[in-house]
Amino acid sequence: MEVILFDGVCNLCNGAVNWVIKRDKQNRFKFASLQSDYGRQVINRFQLNSGYLNTIVLLDNDRVYLRAEAVLRILKHLEGIYSVAYIFNVLPSPILSFFYNIVAKYRYRWFGKKDSCMVPDVSVKQKFIE
Repeated sequence: MEVILFDGVCNLCNGAVNWVIKRDKQNRFKFASLQSDYGRQVINRFQLNSGYLNTIVLLDNDRVYLRAEAVLRILKHLEGIYSVAYIFNVLPSPILSFFYNIVAKYRYRWFGKKDSCMVPDVSVKQKFIE
């Protein structure tokens, strides 16, 4: 099982989660907000600092992937054209990080922020770890 941890109050992050859910035909992914008890357990278990509340985390078979690497690995596991995006993994990490960090820095300004974490719709609730 692979778990995507995301910023539960970020509109961009919530939109990305919904986008992945629609394309995850193999039901490969589970989801949890970084602010949840499960999210905090993962952060503590892997000794990630609190700055990781500003990023996406992919937990895959007891390995943690962060930021751009997490995004590319998620895309790799989706069916269709999306998996082709994994080819960007050949780019040097500083280049990927540069673009990822720009979006991460301005995501609230560009996409907005919720007052509380999203509540999953009943039809996808089983995909979320509380």
